[in-house]
Amino acid sequence: MASTIYDIAKQAGVSIATVSRVFNQSNSVSDRTRKKVLDVAEAVGYHPQAYAQGLASKKSNTIMVVVPVISNYFFMEVLGGVQDKLQQLGYELSIFNVTADDNLFGQVEHVIKRRWAQGYLFISIHLKEEQWKQLKRYDVPITLVDEHYEGFDSVSVDNIQGAYTATKSLLDKGFRRVAMLAALKSSKPIRDRLIGYKKALAEKGIPFCESLIISGESQYRDGFTERGGYEGMIKMLNMEEIPDACFCASDIQAVGALKAMKDIGKHMPIIGYDDIELSEYIGLSTIRQPMRDMGFYATQSLVERMRNQEKAISQTIYSPELIHRSSTD
Repeated sequence: MASTIYDIAKQAGVSIATVSRVFNQSNSVSDRTRKKVLDVAEAVGYHPQAYAQGLASKKSNTIMVVVPVISNYFFMEVLGGVQDKLQQLGYELSIFNVTADDNLFGQVEHVIKRRWAQGYLFISIHLKEEQWKQLKRYDVPITLVDEHYEGFDSVSVDNIQGAYTATKSLLDKGFRRVAMLAALKSSKPIRDRLIGYKKALAEKGIPFCESLIISGESQYRDGFTERGGYEGMIKMLNMEEIPDACFCASDIQAVGALKAMKDIGKHMPIIGYDDIELSEYIGLSTIRQPMRDMGFYATQSLVERMRNQEKAISQTIYSPELIHRSSTD
């Protein structure tokens, strides 16, 4: 099987975005990193020159992935699924990394206007309804991942249902004071998961308590980090009345939370969200998102749209799955 940009990133120990910048001859990459990437590409028989030339001439076999953060577990898993499908179809992959700031729409619109690719995958790009409408006017094939809007093809997961299932699983075990280890409250995943959390409490007749929604101080990657989870759990364990159990908004935060419990010498049942590969090895109960499948089928949907602009809009919403492991025993 031919090597891909995904394989080169892994072997070179860099992000896919860095490999993409090297192949596009960007000046933002150090000479040392550029040489490392090109040496790996040469060793595996990958031809970056052809890749770069294809982008320059806007060849019709390029798909661009637009992401706000590329170096976390969720995006890497989704991108793995994207690459799995692209290998089958013979398309090239390009990455554009946007920053999640007030000018997010301006960055996204800039990409579309430049027409660097035939089709675009937007991963966890969350815009306002009027902004989605503006993008629709460009009549460019776009498929959304981890988001949905009625005007575009999309593949997403029911985050509200996932958080509800996680919280309910703890309540069903008899825990009453269940905390939520959140991240940046303005982020769409947290908003949706908070709705699910509240729904589970309401069904059990348990009043919602704002003080049980806790996050760390670190806002890097919106708080979806080990550090964010560690800091949030330290806060919980130092509360006058420690929660009975905890729903973590992501597995990677749960990793940090587990270390905090170990460091302080206290324990509470904990459940995460995502089911990243690491979760199985640390015994973390979690809500499984089919991340790789999301990338695979979103890419398939996009290519179908590229080949037939008149096809009916396809919107797939996965139901997340509860995975029981030792962290909730």
